[in-house]
Amino acid sequence: MALNLHRNRDCDLAPLAKMLPDADIPLINPNAKVPFDEMEWHRKWLGDREDVSFYLQDALGRDVGFFALREGIGPEVRHLTYVYLAQEARGGAAAELTGHIEQAARDLGALTLTLKVEVDNAPAFNAYYSAGYEELSRRHGMATMRLDLEGRIAA
Repeated sequence: MALNLHRNRDCDLAPLAKMLPDADIPLINPNAKVPFDEMEWHRKWLGDREDVSFYLQDALGRDVGFFALREGIGPEVRHLTYVYLAQEARGGAAAELTGHIEQAARDLGALTLTLKVEVDNAPAFNAYYSAGYEELSRRHGMATMRLDLEGRIAA
């Protein structure tokens, strides 16, 4: 599936609310209210000035994915948060999704990309592992992973 990446410059969360079923909200943010509360997300989850979010669209221009990159320890580190891919876009899109995430982080000047993923979410864990992320630790059912973007450019 060919996915196109679009930066969410207006911080518009209406497309996310439209594509995200209530049942999937706890999968991307277990602390968020159900049903989706756009004001809560603006205030609590994507309210940092350095948060940058993106939408993925399919060939027909439909929003089928979303992710955000939060500034880590300084601007050279970005932390991947709130990744969502609509059901119809799943299955074979993992490499394309991780490629878009990596490019978005690079475009923001990141040298390192980090994330946390539930260890029992095998499709997501395997997608990140296959994309070259290294596992740093496991705690409370979550794996912390890291990708050295600077090393990938040099290689």
